[in-house]
Amino acid sequence: MTANVLLQAGGTNSISSIIMMVLIAVVFYFFMIRPQTKKMKDQKKFIEELKKGDKVITVGGIHGKISEVGNEYFMIEVDHNVRLKVQKTAISLDNSKNLTSTETTA
Repeated sequence: MTANVLLQAGGTNSISSIIMMVLIAVVFYFFMIRPQTKKMKDQKKFIEELKKGDKVITVGGIHGKISEVGNEYFMIEVDHNVRLKVQKTAISLDNSKNLTSTETTA
């Protein structure tokens, strides 16, 4: 039944069009959606694992050490007795991981 409808609608030309659309959707998923979802999951896991005393970098480039952990924020000590309250989402996964890997090799 479906083959008859497709053949009447344009034959093999419409079948190849449908196959191309499916292939484009699959490629789009594997090259765009899946990596972004994985990165978001890694970011969430990283933020959940942070604790008092960890050194971090915010997305704005501020370096500091976590002095307090709240439900939706971190209190970051950037200098002696200078603290900033930042949202947990403001912590940069990439920069903070580079910071910790640089310290362990130095």
